[in-house]
Amino acid sequence: MSKLDNPVPVFITLGSNIAPEENLPRAVRMLGQNHHLALCAVSRVYETAPLSANGQVARAQENFLNAAVLVETDYYTAFSLKYNVLRFLESCLGRVRSMDRFAARPIDLDIALFGSQVIVTPLLSIPDPDILRRAHVALPLANLAPEFVHPCTGQTLAAIADLLAAEPGITIRDDLYLKA
Repeated sequence: MSKLDNPVPVFITLGSNIAPEENLPRAVRMLGQNHHLALCAVSRVYETAPLSANGQVARAQENFLNAAVLVETDYYTAFSLKYNVLRFLESCLGRVRSMDRFAARPIDLDIALFGSQVIVTPLLSIPDPDILRRAHVALPLANLAPEFVHPCTGQTLAAIADLLAAEPGITIRDDLYLKA
């Protein structure tokens, strides 16, 4: 892993529909315990229905709880963070990957934004395309840094979230609070 010149803001989305009230806080704690990440902020928690491959509600699963964290790193690249840290944390929290990308899971950790970098490879797409498509991604990110500018569209996260805020089936869970 190569050391970066300056700390980079990294937005990580979190989702869980297996024991989410336990797994989201555990994931945030684990991220905060990494010596090469500075945990700066944690979003509100949002509840959404699970989606299937065709974008329809997958009624056979429990609802998801979604959130996002803002961390800074001067150590990890996007690839090393994704494949050496986030995948390891997912495994520690019981995630077993299967061919079904839409299966229920104890935790899902994804890099939504890595500074203003644009990375498009078969293994990693940053910015996460779902920022522009899914309220459960856009709203937590805008909650963290509303004025942060999407590196491809030039829109602020607040503007993107405003476009998706009317998406049905997303609820703020004020009874759950994740600590930075």
